[in-house]
Amino acid sequence: MKFIDAKDAPLGRVASYVAKEALKGEEVKVFNCSEAIITGRFEKIKSDFQIKRSRVGQSQKGPKHPATSEKIVKRAIRGMLPNFRVGRGREAFKKILCYSSTPKEFEEVKKESFAAKKIKASRIKEFTKK
Repeated sequence: MKFIDAKDAPLGRVASYVAKEALKGEEVKVFNCSEAIITGRFEKIKSDFQIKRSRVGQSQKGPKHPATSEKIVKRAIRGMLPNFRVGRGREAFKKILCYSSTPKEFEEVKKESFAAKKIKASRIKEFTKK
């Protein structure tokens, strides 16, 4: 079982690593999803996120875009799996758990970190604020 700390880490780097490990057969738990970093221009990313979130209504049935930080990270990981609906992609997707913070039972566990030192970007929790 692998434990990943997403604090101060680029979302894409974490997602690709977790997807590879899950495809190998490892169970993966990702902590501190609300502290993960999305790189790019803040205004553009936030406006794109709000447009995606507002696309639900009577005539449009999907796709649904999550609003919580752990679901945003899990969806990014899902996009890096081959086919999350059937076969090995489905089995890999079942082995991934994401948490917005670190639960008490996992505080003492040694976690892998992908913290970037020089990235100026926005965190996921800034998008999910209402």
